[in-house]
Amino acid sequence: MQTISTIDGLREIRREWQLAGKSIGFVPTMGNLHAGHLSLVEAAKEHADIVVVSIFVNPLQFGADEDLDNYPRTLEADSEHLSKLGVDVLFTPSVEAIYPRGLEQQTFVEVPGISYMICGASRPGHFRGVATIVSKLFNMVQPNSAFFGEKDYQQVQVIKAMVTDLSMNLSVHAIPTMRHNDGLAMSSRNGYLTEDERQIAPMIYQTIIRIREQIESGRRDFNQLINTENTLLAQSGFKPDYIEIRDAFTLQPASFEGKELVILIAAFLGKTRLIDNIQVTL
Repeated sequence: MQTISTIDGLREIRREWQLAGKSIGFVPTMGNLHAGHLSLVEAAKEHADIVVVSIFVNPLQFGADEDLDNYPRTLEADSEHLSKLGVDVLFTPSVEAIYPRGLEQQTFVEVPGISYMICGASRPGHFRGVATIVSKLFNMVQPNSAFFGEKDYQQVQVIKAMVTDLSMNLSVHAIPTMRHNDGLAMSSRNGYLTEDERQIAPMIYQTIIRIREQIESGRRDFNQLINTENTLLAQSGFKPDYIEIRDAFTLQPASFEGKELVILIAAFLGKTRLIDNIQVTL
């Protein structure tokens, strides 16, 4: 595995792959890799001749009160995992390389509508930061395919919309969420949980499972269902951010007749914000 930190270095080797007719699969990450990230790498290996993984903690997608400075950075361990999986290139650019004119002067990419709801309402500007960095990385790597985890369901929909709207020549693959044995979705932020918080964190998953079961049994009083589950979460020590039942494709509020739905949830447990989702096909 080669580790490349400059855009010019990446483009040079990219030209070699292009001349050789190699297909490129790309997995953008912020590092602190876990089994969920590694499942994206495995999927990329199945679809492409060459696999590129980037590690870049993107300051543009963090809000003023969020955990940019404390976000875990484990480059040495991450590199070892990726090398064992047979990744071809690990791309580790600096903030200065990505944003040479600074964050305030950076041209940005914004996907209207879908970026402003749900997580976008709770974290203003977050998806603008995501769309901008992913667009820049796509321009640098020029992959044939890119791989993202379904745990960040809204993020995947934002990126798919961006790729379509900007006529980008690549396919976006959403890979199923990896979970611990107790159901908790794997996330770098799980490491922030105290031992006691980690014991109750799986209630996030249990909550969306209960909602799915109720919908599958015929319930359509979505607001009442959400209110009940928000109360249960609060009583268990969470600070609910949102529970939403949405159309799985448009992310608009689910209709009574909807057949493809997604349940999305976000809640604080102590200082840690946990998210999860599950899809429902009726």
